[in-house]
Amino acid sequence: METDNLVALKDDMVAFIEGHGMRRLPGYVTEDIPAILWEGSEDNPDSWKDFVEMAKHAGALFVTISDVKLDRDELDELIEEAGELNFPDEEASELIEAQWLQKYAGKVGYIQLGFVHQGVMFLHETTTEWYERYQEILEGIESFHDIVIDDSEGENEEL
Repeated sequence: METDNLVALKDDMVAFIEGHGMRRLPGYVTEDIPAILWEGSEDNPDSWKDFVEMAKHAGALFVTISDVKLDRDELDELIEEAGELNFPDEEASELIEAQWLQKYAGKVGYIQLGFVHQGVMFLHETTTEWYERYQEILEGIESFHDIVIDDSEGENEEL
């Protein structure tokens, strides 16, 4: 299996879910919804099959499925923000890593499966290493912007 692009894995998941007679609901379960995250994905790359079988055993009629493809435009924005954040240092790690991610543009880096049982959302997530790094860079830049915004608000209050 190609570990840089999860598109083939998603196709396998779709076939497996349908093979178990369940429907797919295209949808992403946000962090706002209380959920239990399936563990053991790293030890067993096929743990998603156990997850789907658990959904069937629990009587779930459908499984939610969502994937994230690295969008070139979003990546270009990230590179621009990383460059502005680290200006004039063009050798800054965030900028270099954001540029490194360009080779993954258009590839699927994250898949989320989910089902509801007795009012609880159960989730299974599969990610690539590059997608996890992409998320870390995004979060780092967002937290920096939050600091800058908080500082500028504090300066206005002192005036």
